[in-house]
Amino acid sequence: MAAANRVKAEDCYCLAVRQAARYVTQIYDECVAAVGLRSTQFSILSKLTRKGPMTINALAADMVMDRTTLGRNILPLEREGLITITPAASDRRSKELRLTKAGEARFQAAAEGWVKAQARFESSFGRDRASELRALLHAVVAREPSVADASRSSRP
Repeated sequence: MAAANRVKAEDCYCLAVRQAARYVTQIYDECVAAVGLRSTQFSILSKLTRKGPMTINALAADMVMDRTTLGRNILPLEREGLITITPAASDRRSKELRLTKAGEARFQAAAEGWVKAQARFESSFGRDRASELRALLHAVVAREPSVADASRSSRP
């Protein structure tokens, strides 16, 4: 019997992580929707709030997100005047994202929903288990560069 035939869906780490991510994303989306954001957009505003202006490539790497996926998520933020996208001072070929005053205000308004989402997840999963899970997930992301990272950086 081929190895592929012995693999069970319930044993797949990728499937389990993606299902959990979709479940958690639904909680956060629901809690920040009242201010017109999705959880990914809230995360972008959060990164820009904490780190200041960033290039698209730097933000994509920091969020462990494909650049094109990030691009789809920043367009509505720019359209609504929550961020600006301008040529970077250090390299005019790079685009820099900057939070606007409206973006700061929207982030602050959404922060209350984010706190509710955090509390809801901790309440259903347990505070200690949630903290342990977060630490494990951070460890996964902090891994050594992978083949996927190398192929992504070699794309034109």
